[in-house]
Amino acid sequence: MDTNQYLDMFIEESKEHLQACNEQLLALENNPDDLGIVNEIFRAAHTLKGMSATMGYEDIADLTHKMENVLDAIRNSKISVTTEILDVVFEAADDLELMVLDIEAGGNGKKDVSVLVDTLNRIEAGEPLDLEENAPIAATTEESATAVVTSSGIHYDDFELTVISQSSEQGFNAYEITVELREDCLLKVARVFMTFEILEKSGEVIKTVPTVEKLENEEFDQNFTIVLLTHEDADDLKAKIMKVSEIEDVRIKHITDEYIKKYKQIEFEQHDEQPQEKPNNADTLPAATEKAKAAPKEATQVKKTNHASSNKTIRVNIDRLDILMNLFEELVIDRGRLQSIASELHNPELNESVERMTRVSGDLQNIILNMRMVPVETVFNRFPKMVRTLARDLNKKINLEIIGAETELDRTVIDEIGDPLVHLIRNALDHGIESPEERIAKGKPEEGTVTLRAYHSGNHVFIELEDDGAGVNRERVLGKAIERGIVSEEIAPTLSDRQVAELILASGFSTAAAITDVSGRGVGLDVVKSTIESLGGHISIDSKEGKGSLFQVQLPLTLSIISVMLVELDQEIYAIPLSSIIETAIVQKSDILNAHNQPVIDFRGTIVPLVDLKEIFEMEDRREEEDFQSIVIVRKGESLAGLVVDSFIGQQEIVLKSLGNYLQSVFAISGATILGNGQVALIVDCNALIK
Repeated sequence: MDTNQYLDMFIEESKEHLQACNEQLLALENNPDDLGIVNEIFRAAHTLKGMSATMGYEDIADLTHKMENVLDAIRNSKISVTTEILDVVFEAADDLELMVLDIEAGGNGKKDVSVLVDTLNRIEAGEPLDLEENAPIAATTEESATAVVTSSGIHYDDFELTVISQSSEQGFNAYEITVELREDCLLKVARVFMTFEILEKSGEVIKTVPTVEKLENEEFDQNFTIVLLTHEDADDLKAKIMKVSEIEDVRIKHITDEYIKKYKQIEFEQHDEQPQEKPNNADTLPAATEKAKAAPKEATQVKKTNHASSNKTIRVNIDRLDILMNLFEELVIDRGRLQSIASELHNPELNESVERMTRVSGDLQNIILNMRMVPVETVFNRFPKMVRTLARDLNKKINLEIIGAETELDRTVIDEIGDPLVHLIRNALDHGIESPEERIAKGKPEEGTVTLRAYHSGNHVFIELEDDGAGVNRERVLGKAIERGIVSEEIAPTLSDRQVAELILASGFSTAAAITDVSGRGVGLDVVKSTIESLGGHISIDSKEGKGSLFQVQLPLTLSIISVMLVELDQEIYAIPLSSIIETAIVQKSDILNAHNQPVIDFRGTIVPLVDLKEIFEMEDRREEEDFQSIVIVRKGESLAGLVVDSFIGQQEIVLKSLGNYLQSVFAISGATILGNGQVALIVDCNALIK
């Protein structure tokens, strides 16, 4: 079977199952006696194992199988959950993730995990780990290895059932072939090999119980089961196998469509009640079905509702959404052109059609933008595990609280915001939260709290990271800033606490006394700042020494279609993003003052420096005889500036287009757009001007 067509689906679903494993492992650490959580992890691992084996990635399937054995021993109360055991299972999940990422990058998903496998085997066998003084209770591996082997049935995952169903449609018969060896059989492995040789000539083997590895190592009793897809008759197959010596009996069961339907029904209806129990024998199907029917109606109804809603979701490649967005952007440009023509012709029918088209295209725009929206949960869900690992490395006790993970953000922004948030969290854990001893000495709980929250406000999404740690040490930060020439000794005492806190965002700034794996390499929060600003957002810091810090990141909802104020400069049109504008003003020349050789105005009690865009863009200035000047007040964080323009044109929604690689370093220009009359307007980068 050609599995390449399923590769993208395999990679996506593998990532989802591994993420589910990580989340549930964290929950299990806090609730070690909750077997429901263990069952959830087991289910995700089992599905991943089946998918990997079907796709031919045996290394992933084998490692997942070892991890599954440990989980099986836990849920059967043969070993108890400890932090050290969970560390090993987390490591297995990490290695599985690396193997899946290798496949995504075009590799074969192979990795040397022999040491890890050995550790998992020792855990399953009940042997003590080096880090654990009290060894877990011994468990017999033979029971878990053969737990799913029955006289005539096997547990199937969804992927295997799909393969069997599709093969049936193509005229194949699916058989469960259980081979019973004689009690006095001396060469069990040889008989297995001979059976396989016969069956592989007759069709395709898709599953064995026990696994091929266990069969080769003679880790089974007197019987084994093979699932075969073939065009041959069951009686002919039995006759061929019985010719092999030392075989006592061969039982063949035909896997019919009716059997699969009953099997799926039981899986579906018993999912919540007993996830660990699987129908291992065809004879138990009717009884199990009756038991499922006797279950509370409410549980069944909830399950069916969830099943129905899951069918309303489809996976769409992000590239297709990008193409759709680009086509709509062209439509927005044409819409602007039509509006311009309609305003010139004053034709009532044309005006009515254009207005209707504007309304419909506006609704279409909202739908397309919503399709591209992704919950920030996709970024946040990697952090609990990271915090757990770092806290252990730093010998600190830290609780991570996540609020508002359902808040949605454009996929383009989501892809870029992950690394800056990782850096902020690592900074909070290393520099913010104190050690348990320090916290107790200060009268704080020994466990520090880091809160990550997201929420919508207007056309922006705010992501905040708050900790109850040591806060920013004013004297230490100022000392380092003066040493590095970031501020002068004269200005330092005049800075507010917020301004001092934001000095840590300066390039190359670090107060770490020693270089560690967590932070202190001199590549600090300036990287975070530049990345956020490149997304059209900004970051601010509010810190109280001894109490903690709050990092606030403001991001636009989307990067492709933005609202702007169109202004005129020397008969050319420029666009200023509305998200940066506080207000517009017309001021008299006599109100413009000078401070430190810089023109400024008094804006409601605040001194705001003026930036002449004509001077920035090297245009000819023709304002000498004018008594009034048009000003656009813009903001970046706490900093304000007044942009001097010739005149205001009005507000408009425009499509942001990149200037391309050739013009990527143009100062104070972030992109361009095409207006309704076909003219190109450059978009002003307010962040660069204020900086």
